[in-house]
Amino acid sequence: MRWIIAFTALGFAALPATAFSAPNRPDAQGEVRRDLRAGNVRSLREIERTVLPTKPGMQYLGPEYDPAAMVYRLKFIREGHVMFVDVDARTGQVLGESR
Repeated sequence: MRWIIAFTALGFAALPATAFSAPNRPDAQGEVRRDLRAGNVRSLREIERTVLPTKPGMQYLGPEYDPAAMVYRLKFIREGHVMFVDVDARTGQVLGESR
C-alpha cells in the first residue's frame, strides 16, 4: 500500500507547475483577469519572479488566487512537506508562510 502512495506522490511531483495553476474556484481565473486588466493586482508572473528565487531547493507546485482577499497562494513542496506562501496581489508583499 505504501508503494502506491509513494508512486502517486512522485507522479504528482513530476507534473509541471502549470498542471496545478487552475484555481479551485472556476470563476477565480476570470476574476484575476478582470483585476489584472483593471490594474488592481500584479501579474502572477511578476509575483513568481519575486518569490520563487527565495525558495531554493523547493519544488513549485503552482498558484491559487483568492479574489475576495486579492491574495495569491503559492504552493511548494520539499522532502514531502508542503508549504504555502501567501502574497498580496496588489503590492507583491509576502503576507506569510504556512505548512
